[in-house]
Amino acid sequence: MLWIKAFHIIFMVTWFAGLFYLPRLFVYHAMAQDSATRAQFRIMERKLYFGITTPGGVLTILFGLWLWLGYGIGAGGLWLTAKLALVGTLVLYHLWCGRLVQQFANEMNRHSPVFYRWFNEFPVLVLVGAVLLVVFKPV
Repeated sequence: MLWIKAFHIIFMVTWFAGLFYLPRLFVYHAMAQDSATRAQFRIMERKLYFGITTPGGVLTILFGLWLWLGYGIGAGGLWLTAKLALVGTLVLYHLWCGRLVQQFANEMNRHSPVFYRWFNEFPVLVLVGAVLLVVFKPV
């Protein structure tokens, strides 16, 4: 079971790293003036989203389900329900990032760099909440 937990944490770190960095790329992409720079950001965003962030998210969820359903971790605990709500929220954020990747790919960005600076802060709140729930299991 410890191997499963370790992989769950490793892929969670990978997922969050992508979700922290991708909106940062959006900030710089939204500020880019020349087409060559915008093209480079499109490549970086696509590779980060599909090559690192999405696999990290999928594997985090799969290993988390394995811990929950296979070993009963969190069964009956309200803390797990709260954590799953945060994970669901993070999945929606992840999908929103994917939509933004597509908008940038199609040169259809509708937001300012300031929007993306604020957008970038959201996963921090989810991470803090999830870690506190797992460590303290308050409910």
